[in-house]
Amino acid sequence: MMTPEAKMSGPFVFLVLILITGLTLTVLIDPYIQRRQRKNILLAILLIFTLVIRDYTAYLMDISHVMPFLRTLVAIYGYALRPVILVLLGSIVSRQRMNRAAWVLLGINAAIYLTALFSGICFSIDQYNQFHRGPLGYTCHLVSGILLFDLAYLTIRKYGNMKDKRSWIPLLNILAVLFSVVLDSRVDYRNYPVTFLTVTVVSCMIFYYFWLHLQFARENEQNLEAEQRIRIMMTQIQPHFLYNTLTTIQALCRIDPDKAFHITEKFGQYLRQNLDTLDQPGLIPVRKELEHTKIYAEIEMLRFSNIQVFCEIEDEEFSIPALTIQPLVENSIRHGVRIREKGLVTVTTARTSEAHEIRIVDNGKGFDVNQVVSLDQTHIGLRNVRERIEKMCGGTLSIDSRIGEGTVVTIQIPLQPGRKED
Repeated sequence: MMTPEAKMSGPFVFLVLILITGLTLTVLIDPYIQRRQRKNILLAILLIFTLVIRDYTAYLMDISHVMPFLRTLVAIYGYALRPVILVLLGSIVSRQRMNRAAWVLLGINAAIYLTALFSGICFSIDQYNQFHRGPLGYTCHLVSGILLFDLAYLTIRKYGNMKDKRSWIPLLNILAVLFSVVLDSRVDYRNYPVTFLTVTVVSCMIFYYFWLHLQFARENEQNLEAEQRIRIMMTQIQPHFLYNTLTTIQALCRIDPDKAFHITEKFGQYLRQNLDTLDQPGLIPVRKELEHTKIYAEIEMLRFSNIQVFCEIEDEEFSIPALTIQPLVENSIRHGVRIREKGLVTVTTARTSEAHEIRIVDNGKGFDVNQVVSLDQTHIGLRNVRERIEKMCGGTLSIDSRIGEGTVVTIQIPLQPGRKED
């Protein structure tokens, strides 16, 4: 005669499978998840699905008291599978591929439970279909505990703001998994078609996914805000460049019409060739930015005969935000070297062992670096350029200026990781 638990087994398993199906469909249409993360989540869901089938199959084999060898294979699969799901969750949180240590743990765990085919050191199922746990029978629990600890560490490191109530969701899930292990060890699992641990894993996967979704959505919003800020900064720089060039042409129309004609021709050429670049919020080849800078410098040198701008280019194999070098050269000219009898601005690019380096050096009047924030109201976009360098390519901008001697602006763009730099 079937127990009440056995009579409820079909609907219970069906409910669990419905939850898994709903989660799968939700993940498939989620717009915030990256391709690799979606792949790992779907793989974890697939493994959880097979874990539910495994539990139900083991349950049927147990109550029927047949096929102890096949039940051994099913048990091995379950013990080998559970830690894999935890590793997949860890890779989703860290957004990195599974590390070697995790693979080693998974391999050791699976190898130990495979010994059940010929030894009882891990577990065995006798001819009467009775389960006997060996001295290494809790290996899966130990490995899973290590991976749970690692998952908690990754979660806290990645999203460790404990003041945010949402940060407690993954940690509570981990506690729920530990509690389910205790429950499974204290009840007669032969009365249940699916273990407490499997049900908890299904539930936690749902909660964990929705928690991750909140993080993905928040990061997406932050990226959109950063992109919008960059676009706003670009619109702040572009009018300065265009306005100052037109002002130069206007001034030359009165004092030297021939120069005004040549400058207008250059400026028209500049607009025809590079207007698309001016509107580009992303990174552009440094060669393009240098072209912008050279045309601007030529315009200024035509106007002011005491100014010379030189470029010493040794490295062009990298990209930078549009309108990065040109505003800095403009600052050097407008606020530094114009007062000199022989004003000089030099732009150099070189590659060091760690970064691509750009230097803008002038022999202008210099300024107090400690007051650069207030000077940024007059100097065109120093803060603006620095922020875009930092946000868009992880670089740095530093200023060394001495009053009466000149200024050196240094930009460093980190070498691309994983790329062989000759």
